[in-house]
Amino acid sequence: MKRIWLIVIVLLGMLVLSAASPLLQTYSFQLVREKVDLYWQSDGTLDIEYEMVFANDGGADAIDYVDVGLPNNNYSIANISAEVDGARITNIEDSPYVTYGVALGLGGNAIRPGNTGTVTMRVTDIRDVLFTDNEDDAYASAVFAPNYFGSEFVHGSADITVTYHLPPGVTPAEPRWHPAPSGFPEQPVTAIDEQGRITYTWRNPNASGSSFYLFGASFPKTYVPAGTITEPSFSQRYNIDWDAIFGFLVFGCFCLFFVGIIVISVYAERRRRLKYLPPKISIAGHGIKRGLTAPEAAILLEQPMDKILTMILFSVVKKGAATVTKRDPLELDIVDPSQYTLNLREYETDFVEAFRSKGKAARRKDLQKMMVALVKSVANKMKGFSKRETVEYYRNIIKQAWEQVQADDTPDVQMSALEENLEWTMLDQDYDRRSREVFTGPVFVPRWWGRYDPGYGGSSTVTSGSGGGKAGGNVPSVGTGGAGLPSLPGGDFAASVVGGVQNMAAGVVGSLSDFTGGVTKVTNPPPKPSSSSGGGWSGGGSSCACACAGCACACAGGGR
Repeated sequence: MKRIWLIVIVLLGMLVLSAASPLLQTYSFQLVREKVDLYWQSDGTLDIEYEMVFANDGGADAIDYVDVGLPNNNYSIANISAEVDGARITNIEDSPYVTYGVALGLGGNAIRPGNTGTVTMRVTDIRDVLFTDNEDDAYASAVFAPNYFGSEFVHGSADITVTYHLPPGVTPAEPRWHPAPSGFPEQPVTAIDEQGRITYTWRNPNASGSSFYLFGASFPKTYVPAGTITEPSFSQRYNIDWDAIFGFLVFGCFCLFFVGIIVISVYAERRRRLKYLPPKISIAGHGIKRGLTAPEAAILLEQPMDKILTMILFSVVKKGAATVTKRDPLELDIVDPSQYTLNLREYETDFVEAFRSKGKAARRKDLQKMMVALVKSVANKMKGFSKRETVEYYRNIIKQAWEQVQADDTPDVQMSALEENLEWTMLDQDYDRRSREVFTGPVFVPRWWGRYDPGYGGSSTVTSGSGGGKAGGNVPSVGTGGAGLPSLPGGDFAASVVGGVQNMAAGVVGSLSDFTGGVTKVTNPPPKPSSSSGGGWSGGGSSCACACAGCACACAGGGR
């Protein structure tokens, strides 16, 4: 009986392992090359030709299935043919791993470990792949994302090429390409294929086989039947949230809704203009970028630009490069470069040079150029680092700066902490209230304070002696050798810093929204509208269509 039970257990174990074997497979490969040709036909359908070269890792399982995503489910498996290294693939079925797509069973021609194989596939007559361009109702938008694989399967770089073959008859001046994905040239290579069609080609030899890349082009609707173009719904065209509309209707605020839309749109546009960080700075990275200066950290935290300019002003004044001669409007006495006590950073030099400009408009323009360069510099420094982790790191520095200033209970030590941490404490969004709470008594300001505050004059009312002093009265000296430390009542000190930011906005920057918008349009511009070029091969970038026509779904890489 024991022997019989042992045999039964072994057989059951073999059955379980056999059933689970597909789940235990380990796929690891490189997508060496992916070439996709898209033929947008005159009947409104799409034909796709894929060529994918795989290099299978030596210790991995054989690549026996390749799952390929397709734009939608309006295709027929009868219209799909595929090969692996020239051998026909006969096992083509709907893929269980992608929303829309097929699984190519390589069978006896599976790509073995350590080998390279080429898989080709042709799909014809895919329907419902064109949409009305959301920027021009007279144009059809064709958008497509090539097949990609799970990052747990694919590694290394991939040479990815996507070529659009536009419908027959489209003339060179008519079509428009959409903004290219990151890493690909913004302007595709234009040519004419052997069929006389206009082609757009995007190529990135160092792309990622696990990344989603979206390409697009638009052409006049007249080249395809009207019934093949999907018209966007009202809500898709105008991005309307019907749930929000319903809520307003319940309260009888239909008219107020439209007013609210206008207000929200204006507010959103103003907020967008204040978002000056380029999107690439938010690309996932690892680790913390240390060593940023306080103004650079302020850029990363997207602090208001009038505050950042004030922080830079503090810095150049501390280094002896300038003296404030008038606070409102701000005027500086620029020191000859040979007289600087410390070397200036590039953005500090640009700041000083901007104040040599004659006229407020010229100065504002030069300051905008300085901020553009500073934003780009921070973006470059953040490459490969985690924005989230770095932001948290500098928020902790701000917290520690306040704690250090607050903990120092002797005037000379507090002065040292304040001078070291002044710009960092300014990064606190609640600086005004917090500074008034912390600086309840006299503040022993740095000796350079007089170069920043002309009304202060660089001197203080002090007397020799020991003990504490009250704000507004004579503050005793606690310096060495009888030298008094300059002091201000805490409230006056806080008001002076806050007032400096306000003066920077009113007298130098002008409209903060307009000033920041001038920077944003360079560092984080909005998507380009659809428009034809003025005599070139084809139009400029067009924003993506209202619906994702031709978007391939994420694939389970290499097999199952």
